[in-house]
Amino acid sequence: MSLPRLSIAALGGTVSMQAASPDQGVVPSVNGQALLEQVPRLTTQARIHVETLCLQPSASLDFDFLLGVFDWARRQVEQGASGVVITQGTDTLEESAFFFELLWDRDEPLVLTGAMRSAAEISADGPANLLHAGIVALASTSRGRGVQVVINGQVHGASRVRKSDALALEAFSSPVFGANGLIIENTVRYLHAPSARKTLPPPRRSGQRVALLEAALSADTLLLEKLLELGYDGLVIAGFGAGHVSKGWAEAITALALQIPVVIGTRTGAGSTASHSYGFIGSEIDLIQRGAQMTGLLCPRKARILLWLLIGCQRSNELPDYLQHFGK
Repeated sequence: MSLPRLSIAALGGTVSMQAASPDQGVVPSVNGQALLEQVPRLTTQARIHVETLCLQPSASLDFDFLLGVFDWARRQVEQGASGVVITQGTDTLEESAFFFELLWDRDEPLVLTGAMRSAAEISADGPANLLHAGIVALASTSRGRGVQVVINGQVHGASRVRKSDALALEAFSSPVFGANGLIIENTVRYLHAPSARKTLPPPRRSGQRVALLEAALSADTLLLEKLLELGYDGLVIAGFGAGHVSKGWAEAITALALQIPVVIGTRTGAGSTASHSYGFIGSEIDLIQRGAQMTGLLCPRKARILLWLLIGCQRSNELPDYLQHFGK
């Protein structure tokens, strides 16, 4: 029986980083083929097709480039790949994963992974993460689960995963929900049944601009007042607590919500926005009455990606449905 085909795209990030000399910082320099050579076991489980699409720190990736990566991944499946793995930096891994989750309408698994230790470090975690990502992408039990992040022996759903530590090896978690699964003895063991999925077509345009602002103590309203003048098409706010802002911000939101979508999440890192608990000016009840929409359990960074794609698909009127789906 022939082996299944697995396609791997390398985008750079810490998993690919080395230093040119001992006194310099690490930079992306290890291509996809070199990464694969560190994981010989993977080649015994599948026919591997690997491409290096870029060597960039993930902070420099953008939506237009990710749309190209999405097209590449879709072609791999059309050409017979049983699963697709993308390696990239961890700084924006949670955002890239959700971007793909919103577009990926195939049953074949799309898996993202990276590393917290560079390729030059002792006990680099990149090879193990790549092996585990390949195992998940090839597993029949992964079909229909959409996009997942595999790192540090855990499997996380793209809509829930967050980078919750800057440097630690156990940097990723899924607050409230927990990991989707674990890698045990080189086998994926799922802890939760697959959830219903809700996707979008590729956007018709990509020039739309969605701002992400964080509420902070005594923050002024100047940026809010200038958003429309600056040409922004939407606004996401990482609010206090359960989705709150100051009185001044609430008043500024009133005018904005009449012209562009305004979405409020929580800056706390875990938990949901409220909908009918607090009634003061700047509370969730007040903001909803002013035309803002609450993200629920969806974090503000991912809400921004969702709004960007909806505007690009000319379907921003469906924002409440998508917030309900991902935020419940």
